[in-house]
Amino acid sequence: MTKTIDYFFSIGSPWAFIGLEPFAALAAQYDVNIRPHVIPLIEENGGIYSRNRPEVRRAYWTKDLKRWAALRGKVLSFDNRAGLSDPAPAGALVVAAFEADEDWLALTLAFQEAFWVRGEDIGSAEVRLSIASAADFDAAALEERSQSGAMADLRKASYETAKSAGVFGVPTYRFEDELYWGQDSLHFLERHLKGERLAA
Repeated sequence: MTKTIDYFFSIGSPWAFIGLEPFAALAAQYDVNIRPHVIPLIEENGGIYSRNRPEVRRAYWTKDLKRWAALRGKVLSFDNRAGLSDPAPAGALVVAAFEADEDWLALTLAFQEAFWVRGEDIGSAEVRLSIASAADFDAAALEERSQSGAMADLRKASYETAKSAGVFGVPTYRFEDELYWGQDSLHFLERHLKGERLAA
């Protein structure tokens, strides 16, 4: 029986973006299914948005992010963020794609590259529909499905699942009830997939 990794992430997380492709490759290598949960940070569990951290920590966060992006072969743009709206609606399209058994990973990457590399306003319906269409999705159908009550219930259920599991930040990977927070924890996840569960 194929095993499953619960993947808690958001489109607006640069860490989720730079870790997406190595994570997808890891899951494919070990023949593990991915169940996506598109969520915000869970502040009740201790999640802290970068904008709410002290400036000295924000500066280090940015530098570390650039290091990891370079290591992952990604170039992030930090100079075109002003005026961008909430990218969460794009995440709703990703959930709709997953539920329709479409290639949600490809759609996720398309949105993340638009947001984090090109600084596009994927919170805008016109922009995200254009991106989805360019990635060969039926954008209008996805948008309509994403706004349904059923999709809203699924997103709420994902949030509650994450909260009860102890998730606070994104991305977080859950395999066999073990949580791995951050794309820099993928090597620990891989060891678990190999059957080695390191003690905390």
